[in-house]
Amino acid sequence: MTDKRNLDEMIKAALTGQDREILESTEELGWFELGLKQFGGKLGWVTWVIMVVQSVMFIAALFYLYRCYFATDLLLTMKSGITGAVLLLMATQLKLSLAPQMQADRVIREVKRLQLLMANHDTTND
Repeated sequence: MTDKRNLDEMIKAALTGQDREILESTEELGWFELGLKQFGGKLGWVTWVIMVVQSVMFIAALFYLYRCYFATDLLLTMKSGITGAVLLLMATQLKLSLAPQMQADRVIREVKRLQLLMANHDTTND
């Protein structure tokens, strides 16, 4: 990790004033900022649907697991426990399905950052 920091510092030191401003204005987003950004844009509605369905599944899983914990009948315990566990796994999988999109957004943001720096260099060299 130290090598990356040293490389970042070397890049910042080599940049001119305007390039440094572009670099700072397009700084990498944190985990929560990146996650919240998924709710906007053209595909924001997909994230909203996934999160609503995931929340409903999570609440249903809690209900079934609560029911399993306090059940006195073995069959009811098994049905509720398996249903709750499956719902919990499905809710987790839905939540994790957003991670690839977040990673793609990070890569696209870095590519745009490089494009801005290159465009700035082209205009200053002309």
